[in-house]
Amino acid sequence: MALTPDDIGRLQHLARLELQPHESERMLTQINGFFSIVEAMRAVDTAGIEPLAHPVAAVQDVQLRLRDDVASEPNQREANQQSAPAVEAGLFLVPRVIE
Repeated sequence: MALTPDDIGRLQHLARLELQPHESERMLTQINGFFSIVEAMRAVDTAGIEPLAHPVAAVQDVQLRLRDDVASEPNQREANQQSAPAVEAGLFLVPRVIE
């Protein structure tokens, strides 16, 4: 996939950017470069390869250092909800936006 100068113009309009012609050309070159990298990565056959939890796991065993899941702050729900316009059963009430 490659972008054209028209595509850059459309992106420029959507993003509300004011680019000089040389900046548009540079952006076109950079974005097309990114696309070529993605295409090269997609060309690699990864069938049967398990995802890694950590990139170093491919060369050595990795023990993830996860901390215990414990509350480190006191519960201040009531104090935090005092300024809320509407609260019910410890939950913030918000206006319905979807019928």
